[in-house]
Amino acid sequence: MPVFPVPLFIAAVLAAFFVIRLIGRETHPTLLLLIAVCAIQSAIIALVQHYGVAALRPVQPILALVIPAVGWAAFARAAGPVTQPLVWHAAGPVAGLVCLALQPMLLDLLIPLSFTSYGVAMLLRLSRGEDSLPHSLLDNGARSLRSWQVLALALIASALCDVALAFAHAQGEAHVLAWVPSLVSSLSLLALGVLSLTPAIESRRDAGPEPDEPSPEDRARDLAILGRLESYVAAQKPYLDPELTLARLARKLSLPAKQLSAAINRGTGENVSRYINRLRVDEACRLLQGGASVTAAMLEAGFNTKSNFNREFLRVTGQSPSQWLARPI
Repeated sequence: MPVFPVPLFIAAVLAAFFVIRLIGRETHPTLLLLIAVCAIQSAIIALVQHYGVAALRPVQPILALVIPAVGWAAFARAAGPVTQPLVWHAAGPVAGLVCLALQPMLLDLLIPLSFTSYGVAMLLRLSRGEDSLPHSLLDNGARSLRSWQVLALALIASALCDVALAFAHAQGEAHVLAWVPSLVSSLSLLALGVLSLTPAIESRRDAGPEPDEPSPEDRARDLAILGRLESYVAAQKPYLDPELTLARLARKLSLPAKQLSAAINRGTGENVSRYINRLRVDEACRLLQGGASVTAAMLEAGFNTKSNFNREFLRVTGQSPSQWLARPI
C-alpha cells in the first residue's frame, strides 16, 4: 500500500470540498453534513486499516449507518414531505450500537440492508420523474433527477460491495481482503461526497407550511388551473426567476404542487420543468431578436447555466442559438 493511503487522500479531498462549500454558504446543511460524514468515515478507515488505530474500529460501522440516513435527509428536502419524521432514521445507528454490544456479526447484515433500503426508497420516490423533486430548481430539469438516481445507485452499489466482501471473507480470500475493503469503501465515500456537491441536487425551500394534499382532479379543474397559470405567467413572468421551483410556483397560485404538476402534465403533455424552460426559450428568442447577446439572453430569460440553456434551446427550436440567429428570416 502507498505511504499516503487512498482512504486518507479521499478524506482530505472531501474535507477540502466541505471547507469550500462551507465558506461559500450556498450549500444546505444536510448536504454539508453528508460530505463531512463521508470525509470522517474515510479518515477512520485509513486510521483503522492502515495505521492500526483499533480504538476507532467500533466507530466505523456506526458511522457507516449514519451515511444513508443523512443522504435521505438531504433527499427529503428536494423531494418534499416524507411519511415519517426524520428522527425515525436514527433507528439504523441505534440498532448498530445494539448489534455492536450484543452480536457484532449482525452488522455485516445490517449495514448493507440499510444502504440498500435507502437506495431503493429513493429510486421509488424518483419514479414519477422530474416532478418528484418539487424543491429542485426547474432550470436543472432532468439533471436533478439523474443526480439523485446516481446517488441512490451509489448507496446500493456500496451495499453490494459489502456483501461481496463478506462472501470473500467467508471463503477465506485473505489476499483480497488485504486492500479491497478500504479501496472499495473509500471510492464509495468519494462518490457519495462528490455527488452531494453536484449543483443539480441543491434544493430551495420556501418559508411557511406545505400545501394541503390535493383533492381528486378532473378535466374541468385542470382547465381552470391552466387558465390561472397562463394569466399569472403573462402578468408576472415567473419563469424569469432562475431560482423558481415547482413548490414556489404552486405557492404563488395558492395550489398544491402535485395538483399544479398534474394539470400541466395532462394539459400540455410536458412536465413542469419543460413547460417553464419552454417559456424561457421563447423569452430568449425575443431578446436575441432584439439584439441581445446569447449570454445576456440566457441570463435574462432565467437560465442558470449555458449547458442547460443550449440543451433546452435545441429541444424547443430544433437549433442551437447560433444556428437560430443565422437562420434566414
